[in-house]
Amino acid sequence: MQAPTRAIIIHAAQDLRVEDQEAAAPGPGQVALRIRQGGICGSDLHYYQHGGFGVVRVRQPMVLGHEIAGEVAALGAGVAGLAVGDRVAVNPSLPCGTCRYCLAGQAQHCLDMRFYGSAMRMPHVHGGFRQHLVCEASQAVQLPADMDLRRAAFAEPLSVCLHAARQAGPMMGARVLITGAGPIGMLCLLVARHAGARQVVMTDLAPKPLALARALGADAAHDLRAAPEALAPYGAEKGTFDVVFECAGSAVALAGAIGAARPGATIVQVGLGGDATVPLNAIVAKEITLRGTFRFHEEFALAVDILARGAIDPMPLLTEVVPMEQAVAAFDLAADRSRAMKVQLAF
Repeated sequence: MQAPTRAIIIHAAQDLRVEDQEAAAPGPGQVALRIRQGGICGSDLHYYQHGGFGVVRVRQPMVLGHEIAGEVAALGAGVAGLAVGDRVAVNPSLPCGTCRYCLAGQAQHCLDMRFYGSAMRMPHVHGGFRQHLVCEASQAVQLPADMDLRRAAFAEPLSVCLHAARQAGPMMGARVLITGAGPIGMLCLLVARHAGARQVVMTDLAPKPLALARALGADAAHDLRAAPEALAPYGAEKGTFDVVFECAGSAVALAGAIGAARPGATIVQVGLGGDATVPLNAIVAKEITLRGTFRFHEEFALAVDILARGAIDPMPLLTEVVPMEQAVAAFDLAADRSRAMKVQLAF
């Protein structure tokens, strides 16, 4: 009989439970992991608060979580390069490797993607918020033996921001605007600085995350609820910013960003917020490039390397680590922007 393991499972909106599961053994090419740390993402919160997002709905119980790190507990047949006890960050993305997009180097658009903690397909793909996880060995990226697993659990959201930065293009000497000071916006700030941006300005509608943005190196951080016209000076002489990361998923934020962007600027739409009206005349007249960004693929290994070397330090974003048995309290804390930036679970 297989041993039981504990997992955090969403059943419906506001129905989050910590329940027993059976712990599977790894098959050929797979590894069994003891998950130690997991970060609560915005998509996890959407499942918890609303039962999904957009047209994606929870239709069956699903283990949440995709920002995870742990240790190798067992190896399946044929696995090389990993050993029991190794610390690893887990890439939650498992593309098929054979569809037209995988073969074209666009694995994030895989036609048969299996992404942890996602209700986009039926049956749903269970996530990593569990004590025991079996994954493909290729998904387990080895860490230095002394690396803090709290830091390693930032690899997935950092990968999202590295992919967004790739969409933006070179940022050496660039003036950058970031709208939305949540965890992804903050990591975009750190990535922009890492890439050589000369100026980074951040906007949000709440003062507390903006204070953290200043502490992390933002040259200016504007509360647009308290000062709605704060971006107006940046619109002088057709605009200031070379690159914009729109992380709020807000039509209002996007319109403001277009007004503050200079002619020829690139705006990367990172945040998701449903359909929006876009000021097409301004985009045309300013020759602005508006680009989407979706997940990541090869950036995950780069994120692990950056974190392992300490080239980017995400630890100031970590508000609290909560035991998995207190999952509901952890999710409630993570949803409260007045109290939290990033909340992690300890397994």
